[in-house]
Amino acid sequence: MIGYYVHHQGRGHLHRAECIAAHVQDPVTILSSLPKPASWSGGWVSLPPDAAADPVDPTARGRLHWVPAHHPEHRERMGAVAEWIRCEGPALFVSDVSVEAATLARLMGTPVVVAAMRGDRGDEAHRLAYDLADALIAPWPQSLPEPDWPAHWHAKTLHTGSISRYDGRDVRVRGVADRLQEKEVVVMLGAGGADLATGQIQAAARATPDWSWTVLGGPHSPWVDDPWPVLCRASVIVTHAGQNAVAECAAARVPTIVIPQDRPHGEQHATARALRAAGLATVRASWPPPHAWTDLLETAAASQDRWTCWSTGDGARRAGRLLTELARRAGKRDACAPR
Repeated sequence: MIGYYVHHQGRGHLHRAECIAAHVQDPVTILSSLPKPASWSGGWVSLPPDAAADPVDPTARGRLHWVPAHHPEHRERMGAVAEWIRCEGPALFVSDVSVEAATLARLMGTPVVVAAMRGDRGDEAHRLAYDLADALIAPWPQSLPEPDWPAHWHAKTLHTGSISRYDGRDVRVRGVADRLQEKEVVVMLGAGGADLATGQIQAAARATPDWSWTVLGGPHSPWVDDPWPVLCRASVIVTHAGQNAVAECAAARVPTIVIPQDRPHGEQHATARALRAAGLATVRASWPPPHAWTDLLETAAASQDRWTCWSTGDGARRAGRLLTELARRAGKRDACAPR
């Protein structure tokens, strides 16, 4: 049995968990405060939310990320995780992502795997989680590592390349001429929050009358459960630099304009820097003014596809194989342990 904690922000953590679990040979139980999706047939533990309007010492004096003192919902949430570990005795626990969930599992004697994130992870809490982990799963290529990681993190990291729910689907890679003739822009905002006003998109669309614009997600557009057909028909995708968003653009092999949003620890800006350094996407630090969009779209649509560097298509399979191996290894140790 493997426990898999899934963070509730956005949908990328859940999509990744489902992809990886499909390649794990042992039963996987997801623990999350997200609603259980119809697509998931495995075990599921619903965790209570633990948001607090006025939290007391939520970082334990800078040592952790979210442990508000005297908070009943937080106590219930961590208690539910601990009770599941106590009852099920999992061979392995995956955290994607919570320093507190990873630490709790390891305190209870369960080996831990942590889904790594880009950006500045040198704070006390991240160092604790990454240090105690038996392995780190980095959903980006080994050729584009995080530059400031210590050597002992790199030594236990599996770089899978991006992991997308669309890996393995047929992709029709179109030439530059087709993209420039069809001229459709797809703006993918997702469910994790957007630092973008609807008026900015509307102004860009008015400034580019030769292009049609489609918006997916965000606060003012309908949610699309399966955006794959829309992504594949796009001449250019415009999105943020979240791991899941970039993974889906890479799987579709569509030229992409990436505009990173502000996130804790500079995660999206770090991803954008890696994409720019490898020439995989057109990166802008902020939303361009309306007059800049025509040239920007034409340049992006004319770029050559290099997404295979980021997306090999087998990232979930490789991660699933690692989890299976670690769980089996833990099971053998338990079998040999004194009774």
